[in-house]
Amino acid sequence: QVQLVESGGGLVQAGGSLRLSCAASGRTFNIYTMGWFRRAPGKEREFVAAISWSGGNTLYADPVKGRFTISRDNAKNTVYLQMNSLKPEDTAVYYCAAAYGSGYWAQYTSYDYWGQGTRVTVSS
Repeated sequence: QVQLVESGGGLVQAGGSLRLSCAASGRTFNIYTMGWFRRAPGKEREFVAAISWSGGNTLYADPVKGRFTISRDNAKNTVYLQMNSLKPEDTAVYYCAAAYGSGYWAQYTSYDYWGQGTRVTVSS
């Protein structure tokens, strides 16, 4: 079992920045990939970014490339999502996820554990 706790969400004006954190606990030594997804009101869950737990390889969704950066601190078992140049369309609940396997990183079914989510609201 892996427990994931997100933090760092909030209200920010367009053009501003936020940093989300995801603290993992439990059987973290089996984690292969960590990802961030989001769900905007009335929309489907959407892939945002992912990072390998050990190698530092990353993947980003096109809408966030160049604005968001995913990183991890293995000593703290924490993954971060630095979000810059935020837009109103980034408004969503952001979820952290952990995968034991090496499935397709952008597919939510590849992930085994999920956090409760943290809300991000970007005002125009």
